[in-house]
Amino acid sequence: MKHIIGAGIAGLAAALAMAPEPVTLITAGTFEHGAASLWSQGGIAAAIGVDDSPALHCADTIAAGDGLCDPDAVRRIIEQGPAVIEALRRLGVAFDEGLGLEAAHTRRRIVHVRDRTGLAITQALAAAVRGSPHIRVLERTAVRDLHAPNGVVAGLWIDHGETPTYLPSNAVLIATGGIGALYRHSSNPAGATGSGLAVAARAGAVLRDLEFVQFHPTGLGTGSTPMPLISEAVRGEGARLIDETDARFTDELAPRDAVSRAVFHHLGGNHRVFLDATGIAGFATRFPTIDAACKAAGIDPAVQPIPVRPVAHYHMGGIAVDAAGRTTIGRLFAAGEAACTGLHGANRLASNSLLEAFVTGQDAGRAMAMVAAAPDHIWPPAPEPRSDASPLVSDLVSRHLGVLRDHAGLARMIGRLLPLAAGSDAALIALMTAVCAIDRTESRGAHCRTDHATPSAQAVHTSITMRQALSRAAALIDAHRQVGRAA
Repeated sequence: MKHIIGAGIAGLAAALAMAPEPVTLITAGTFEHGAASLWSQGGIAAAIGVDDSPALHCADTIAAGDGLCDPDAVRRIIEQGPAVIEALRRLGVAFDEGLGLEAAHTRRRIVHVRDRTGLAITQALAAAVRGSPHIRVLERTAVRDLHAPNGVVAGLWIDHGETPTYLPSNAVLIATGGIGALYRHSSNPAGATGSGLAVAARAGAVLRDLEFVQFHPTGLGTGSTPMPLISEAVRGEGARLIDETDARFTDELAPRDAVSRAVFHHLGGNHRVFLDATGIAGFATRFPTIDAACKAAGIDPAVQPIPVRPVAHYHMGGIAVDAAGRTTIGRLFAAGEAACTGLHGANRLASNSLLEAFVTGQDAGRAMAMVAAAPDHIWPPAPEPRSDASPLVSDLVSRHLGVLRDHAGLARMIGRLLPLAAGSDAALIALMTAVCAIDRTESRGAHCRTDHATPSAQAVHTSITMRQALSRAAALIDAHRQVGRAA
């Protein structure tokens, strides 16, 4: 049997693409709750406008990626945009008339369903999955570990009920989303803690560019967690970023990393920051989800500015994959936000993520369907239980791995996390991300080092395994101790 972990857009698209090959779709939540895809507001980017083209879309994507996009991956994914929109229409997604504009796009190319695009797409795909006889669904089921003897996947352990269950597998796809929920201020569902990345890392997979975490500049700044987003589409329709004096302080449609840093700096200068959308006619009709979230917090966007702050939103890094979603572990695939596909580089262009999720999920599903049956093997012993270090991890990640980073903070974080990494998925992924961040001694895209403010002359990727990360962390701690003794 073949297994897909995750029921967001990538996992659902993969399952459908595998027909008629039997597959089991495993999700820790349900089709109605748990996937970040359900929360995506802004839309899906596709070059379908009369003044647009895939070439222009590719150019915008590469510019936003700040030197680290894979041009072949960009072309492969972006050129499928118009066909993806038509495929989703056939599945019943009723896109609105007109195209939206978002930051760093040079054309209006955001296809949307009001401000509920991710929900509409996920629901359409989920309905198709439920009607597909080749797909078996296991909801409320967590994946504990992979069994990958000699670097080839043979099965996985799941928690479905009171005792762990082992499922032999010919192939596994990880489509578990990102790591945003490791942060105190996050737009992600609570389950987005990098568990799929941790499962892959323990199996020996290479992870890439983990240090690149995108912060959305306009989370609803009322203290709730997860934090509702004020979609970039609102700024695309003319909303202004202002402070308490009504002064505008940045270009609202600059790339997300630039806007996030501007908001972060302004907040750090004892200012308050607001998004003024009072000039947008019919706000409640055009952005009903955002309007409802604001009104639940006692704010009426039609007549008063909305308090905002940066919020952890999207992970450009992930499990290293090729064009078919294959990882460095045999029979293990990854897609969507859990994968590092080469599309986003150092900084994701707005609304490219839903397109990437559908295309990479579909491509990985087709490749998985072609994997031959594996030989019988001896079942492994059950994995050791893991602890929940989330409160400490959240504190360290939020403090030292946020919009701004420096060597001293990252080193302290690594020292605290290394003893916990063997027993906690969250601690392991936070540690691996911090090691990548401390070793990238430059500022590029979403990775901003206050002690290395300029980009290096050459853009290079970061690739790392769990073993390498643990060794590097130990070496950093030892070096820090020796410096302390010398002093």
